[in-house]
Amino acid sequence: MPELPEVETVVRDLRPLLVGRTIAGVEVGERKLRRPWNATWGPTLVGRTFTLARRRGKWIVLELDDDRRMVVHLGMTGQFTVADAMSERPDHLHLCFALQGGDAELRYRDSRRFGSIELFPDEATVVDYLGAKLGPEPFDIPTKPFAAALQGSSRNLKALLLDQSVVAGVGNIYADEALFAAKLHPTTRGCDLTSRQVNKLREAISTVILKAVASRGSTIRDYVGGSGLRGEYQHELTAYGRTGEACVRCGAVITVLRVAGRSSHFCPVCQKAQ
Repeated sequence: MPELPEVETVVRDLRPLLVGRTIAGVEVGERKLRRPWNATWGPTLVGRTFTLARRRGKWIVLELDDDRRMVVHLGMTGQFTVADAMSERPDHLHLCFALQGGDAELRYRDSRRFGSIELFPDEATVVDYLGAKLGPEPFDIPTKPFAAALQGSSRNLKALLLDQSVVAGVGNIYADEALFAAKLHPTTRGCDLTSRQVNKLREAISTVILKAVASRGSTIRDYVGGSGLRGEYQHELTAYGRTGEACVRCGAVITVLRVAGRSSHFCPVCQKAQ
């Protein structure tokens, strides 16, 4: 599933290709997404212009000139790209927005259909919708609330990092990478952390996410950026997906466990269970 670095890359790619462009037409595929597209939205979008592209957590928010917001979640296999209007259309294409001028299209492709695109009337409704779901962005995690969320919980660290209300945008890949960087075992309970360990994890999350963004995220399976380019951070992963390989710090064998319902990769020597 695309996480914050991948979604941020999509937004950065889309921004120069979309902002200032006007929607000339909307085509909807036959198969429904997880949250179905409302058939009444398409006609109302024709003639509307994109004014801003931004991200909140793993969500893409496209602002329109009539104050409405198009809110996109990529699910597990979603691809949201601007493509040459004359290029061959891929399979599993669910929504296609023709851009005025006829040279380009904004396409949403999703083979597993767990993603969604919805239209909201204004910013306030987007804030209401996302506000209850999402905690702080990982670039600037407030120290005291983060410590309280971790040390006040008996849940394990992997579950806490996957909880979007604790930190927005972190998923399975970057939870494993951050825990490896902080030398913390995924099954360690939040309430067992020292203040020093909390701060180390807080810094590790930010560092890992920033590095991944700089490398355009990780292309493990389907992910591509908004311009169709792949990510490169998969070549820099230290824990995730490296089962059976040597730890880059100590040489021990990377192990995988099922934690919080997800595969969790870690070094049993560097990341000792507490």
